[in-house]
Amino acid sequence: MRTWLITGVSSGLGRAFARGALEAGHTVVGTVRNPDDLASFEALWPGRAHGRVLDVTDDDAVFSVVKDVESTVGPLDVVIANAGYGLEGAFEETPLSEVRSQFATNVFGAAATLQAALPFLRERRRGHLMAVTSMGGLMAVPGMSAYCASKFALEGMLESLGKEVSGFGIHVTAIEPGSFRTDWAGRSMIRAERSIADYDEVFGPVREARRKADGHQLGDPARAAEAVVHIAALDSPPAHLVLGSDALRLIGAGRRAVDDDIRAWEKLSRTTDFPDGAQIPST
Repeated sequence: MRTWLITGVSSGLGRAFARGALEAGHTVVGTVRNPDDLASFEALWPGRAHGRVLDVTDDDAVFSVVKDVESTVGPLDVVIANAGYGLEGAFEETPLSEVRSQFATNVFGAAATLQAALPFLRERRRGHLMAVTSMGGLMAVPGMSAYCASKFALEGMLESLGKEVSGFGIHVTAIEPGSFRTDWAGRSMIRAERSIADYDEVFGPVREARRKADGHQLGDPARAAEAVVHIAALDSPPAHLVLGSDALRLIGAGRRAVDDDIRAWEKLSRTTDFPDGAQIPST
């Protein structure tokens, strides 16, 4: 059995992942922002569910918690940077302060979590680092520019990290969920105020559809947890784990659109090389 660290376990997919790992016999350290959620988490499995209060935007606190877990609970085997939230709003209407806050949690909070755990895993030459991105990390929809930007950034970080640490026996996986029946579109969503009528036609239906879908999403969090627990036990886990048929459909369409642009403009792209094929000299 292994020791897991999962950030953001008070609700949603983080809670489901923790419950799934506990039911599989693992020990789970779960972080929550609100101290009131601590007892509820530890009650999931007394003795194997260990709660920690943590704000992932506090770098020093993240490193301190990881160090404490290593010394008091045990060596970490699986780390899931899950803590995050959604920010909905047309790009022009979204305050930059909210965009920065989105990145502080979704990108830098995940970066701190993974960076804090990495030295311990590297020293042991084993372990599995994961982070929850989104189908919105591989495609984008209107009204979610800041959120998708944060998840695109996280995707790039994870892909590069995976190539850096593969020689150390450390696996890296980006978890890309579609729509699941969690409170992500409810209390875990911040919505920028509407202020520009020009966006009513494109954004109004998107916001209304998301509100109506809340509670009726296709994805089952318990089944997502089973998938994550499954890949954590593999010798060769995937670098990308897409969860949900809606995610498969929307990511596929988004990537085909990128491929179509590349093919359509390939000739122009090639005109930017030196005519003789020479490389720009390094300094």
